[in-house]
Amino acid sequence: MAEVESTILNHYNLTTPFPTAWPAEKDESDESADEKPAPAVTTRPRAKSMRRYTTLGKSTKSSRTSVPGSQKKDGVETMVQKDEPDPLGGSGSVVSRLRQRGLPVEEDLKLRNRFLLSSTSFSPSMYLSEVHNTASTDQLLRGLDVLSRSIEQKSASLKVLVESNFERFVRAKATIDNVYTEMRNHGADEVPAQKPHSRHSSRQMSHMRSSSAALDSPAQPQYTKRSFALVKESEYGIMGVKNPLTEVNVKAEEVWGPSLGGQAREENLKSVLASIEQYRNVFDTGVAIEDCIKRRDYETLADEYGRAQRYAKEAKALADQAKQGRTELSDSQMHQIIMTARVWLDIESKVTDFKRDTWRQLTSSHFGKQASMSDAKGDEYMELIGLLLQLGTDDNPIWIWLLSRYEYLRNRVWGSFERVRLELEVQRRRIQNGKKPTAKQLARHLKTAAGTRPAQEDEAMDTPQVLEYWEKVLISVDALLSTKTGVLGEVTEFWEIGQSFVSGSRQQSLPTGIDGQSRKHHRLSEDNIKALQQGALDLFGLIREQVYGLFVEPPLDDVSALFSPGPPPTPKTPMTPMTPMSAILSPTKASRFNFDPKDIPPPSPSTGEAWEKYAFWPPYSNCLSAVTYLSKITNAIGVAAAEIATVRIVKQESRLIHQYRSLVGDIRERSITAICAAWLIDSENCRELEDWTHSADKPDHTLMPSLFSAFETALLTNLQKIVYISDAANSTGSADVVLPPAARHIETVQKGFKHSLYKAFSGMMEYAAKPTSSTDVTGEESLTLPSSQDQQLSSRDKVGAIDASSKNVRKILTISNFQALRNDIVPTLVSTFESNFLLTISDDAKTARDVLSQMNARVFQAYVRQPVENLRAVISDGIASPSYAPKDANNTRPDDARPYVYEVLLTLVLVHTEVSRTAPGLTGQVLSYLLEQLSTAMSDAFKLRPKYTLSSLMQATLDVEFLAQTLGNYTTAKAGEIQSGIYLALDERTDNEARAKLQSGLPEMRATLKRLRERTQGEFGCFRRQKSGGSRDKNKGGGER
Repeated sequence: MAEVESTILNHYNLTTPFPTAWPAEKDESDESADEKPAPAVTTRPRAKSMRRYTTLGKSTKSSRTSVPGSQKKDGVETMVQKDEPDPLGGSGSVVSRLRQRGLPVEEDLKLRNRFLLSSTSFSPSMYLSEVHNTASTDQLLRGLDVLSRSIEQKSASLKVLVESNFERFVRAKATIDNVYTEMRNHGADEVPAQKPHSRHSSRQMSHMRSSSAALDSPAQPQYTKRSFALVKESEYGIMGVKNPLTEVNVKAEEVWGPSLGGQAREENLKSVLASIEQYRNVFDTGVAIEDCIKRRDYETLADEYGRAQRYAKEAKALADQAKQGRTELSDSQMHQIIMTARVWLDIESKVTDFKRDTWRQLTSSHFGKQASMSDAKGDEYMELIGLLLQLGTDDNPIWIWLLSRYEYLRNRVWGSFERVRLELEVQRRRIQNGKKPTAKQLARHLKTAAGTRPAQEDEAMDTPQVLEYWEKVLISVDALLSTKTGVLGEVTEFWEIGQSFVSGSRQQSLPTGIDGQSRKHHRLSEDNIKALQQGALDLFGLIREQVYGLFVEPPLDDVSALFSPGPPPTPKTPMTPMTPMSAILSPTKASRFNFDPKDIPPPSPSTGEAWEKYAFWPPYSNCLSAVTYLSKITNAIGVAAAEIATVRIVKQESRLIHQYRSLVGDIRERSITAICAAWLIDSENCRELEDWTHSADKPDHTLMPSLFSAFETALLTNLQKIVYISDAANSTGSADVVLPPAARHIETVQKGFKHSLYKAFSGMMEYAAKPTSSTDVTGEESLTLPSSQDQQLSSRDKVGAIDASSKNVRKILTISNFQALRNDIVPTLVSTFESNFLLTISDDAKTARDVLSQMNARVFQAYVRQPVENLRAVISDGIASPSYAPKDANNTRPDDARPYVYEVLLTLVLVHTEVSRTAPGLTGQVLSYLLEQLSTAMSDAFKLRPKYTLSSLMQATLDVEFLAQTLGNYTTAKAGEIQSGIYLALDERTDNEARAKLQSGLPEMRATLKRLRERTQGEFGCFRRQKSGGSRDKNKGGGER
């Protein structure tokens, strides 16, 4: 029963089975707004099959589209039904089940739609929880099958509909395409070929062609079928009609435009000649006005013009009285009126011309920031505005000047940076097509970070072309963003002047005109004030766009469009100037570029360099010059953004504040990324800083550590300025636009710093083993040796010349440099980084020291490898020699050391000489290591002999003690242990009798050793402790190797 009741209600669109009134919506008209009127009613009787309640079953508004049982929303039927059968095949309808559940689905339409499958707000979870709350799993699965079959049936019907009408769709689409193609290509074969031209040139010259068409009398254009084609060039078919109408209009204006009042002028002249003596004062006024204009006596001009206006008013009053009283004028009155009118016409013409010139001067009276503060030109516009107000004008001179000033500043902002971008791109291509600097040239540039003043051009911070590029970028940014001398200062001053006009403070000194006629111009209208504010915002936004284009956008690919640029894009603002009819401005003609546009280098092919995607970065620029200039540029941009953020209207415009904040952040990020990429490349070439010249302050080192320290310090110092934009920190509006650096910025700098250390250390180690230019390998792979002049300076400073052609000398200096870097330079650089960026990098510092220690050990081993091998060979051969033991076995008292001992000591003398002359601080470390190694070699050699007689034991003891005492200053704990091991090995290979005799012969052996030491103190005196440096060598004896 419930299902039958639901079916009846849905069929007749009823809400209750027992309605008490006829539905109001069924009384509405049967015609919709877009249907044709119903045909006339005929007398044809109604069909017998028509049911009585058919109106209830179907909507009378749209019988073709309505859905039985659909709902209405705002009087319009929707596809959502009021009720529908259970989608899962259950008994009864959805609404009836909900009524049984006690839900108010009749009153709450939104709640009902949550349960109807045809509604977009259908909720499956609510539907299952309320309608099928007691259903079992099997029932829900059967319902799923019912729902699936229902969906398949509807999909099949839709597929049949598409298949049956597919050919119709194809034919309709083809017909539409053919019609459109025919309209678009109408007369295409008759269009003559034309030369391509720049769209900017066409746009710039279009007004010149239209305004001078009648004067130049060009040949009449031939309109063809193409003029009516449906294309943009023919204005979509109306060009063939529009252009002839325009030409006819121009001809009519040319023929009938000029006013032909010759007869009236002749009568006026006769009247004036007859009455000239009677009314000479009227003529004198005209002469006086002309004289004032010539003498530029503007005060008298205003007075005479006021007197002429009074004469004109008197003559007008006579004519008005005669007209009102319908009386005839006397001859005298008639002459007065005619003469005054003629003179007034002449005066008005002269004053109008003068006003036109004044308008021209006013709209071109622009000045810079410095001129407005120190020069009288800054107040010229006020004088001209006052003059126009005094003479009287329909246009507001204050507003017109503000418009012209806005246009002037907009052209300056747009034109100046467009020119800069073009010139920088041309210069950028020339640098890229030039020769790349060599590693040696780069090293000369990087040495300038040490603070030494360059004596030659090639010893500057970078190449001249690159420095010129950076200077141009810096000067251009300063010219645009400086608040004192740049365009930004003029824009800020423009807004301040506009505010003073809005408040009325600046108009206090301006005249009100004759009879107060110009008082209305003293106040700007509400529309003008809004336009002024929007114009100022546009200027600030345009400044941001120009800076963004240079520093954030990629380099220009096509520069041809900039050779004939049109006006800057006009913003959608009422601030766009409309020149008054009384002001005719002539365009400014000036040269835009300082290079030949015909000699533009083509874009260079991409080589994968990191700087290719930065328009502000000159090709092949090193990181030192880049960080120096970018620190100034980014801080200038930050300061300018902070100044702009303090302007009241900018503060109120959150969108512009966000744009400037993004601008500063993007420039900072791109600058850091570009510098760190160049930093990594230049660090690889830091090895070229090594010129093998002793440092005057620290003779143990070369200039390399100090040069590298100065290079890294300069980068860290300037990067800190870029990361934090420190110059803008004290500005008032910096908190709004200059945010603290992100963690990724500091992380990028940290990675660059760490990798630069590793790259530089690796290069130094490789550089120590490179061949010099005197060997077979030359060019970039050869070393840079100090010049003779440098060697002379070293000798004069008592540092000593360096034989850089020797690999051993280079290795010694590299070892000394590594120790200086590990002990002094790297900790100082780490401290500088931590203080600049407020970040502790103890782990990186430890890693850097470990890397230095490993590299130092590798170079140290490479240096001592050959001496150690020589010592091992000499000791092994000497001890293993058959002649090592005395020939006379009974002679147990050796009086001298064996020859191999002296050969060992002579080898050590050579090493001592080489190290002490190159890096005295390393002498103890090297000799201590060699002592340990020769002690080990002696121990191994002594162990190879199976047995020692008393004489052999005495000889071995003498050799060991003689070496130990001679090299006593370089003895280490390890060497002492090895020597003790030698005595144990000797003791193991002898008998008790030999041991006893050895003990009894020790006093005599001590005397022999003393005698040998005294005898060889000249040959081996270099091993004795020095008064000034011995302790230092002793302390360094146990250093890292």
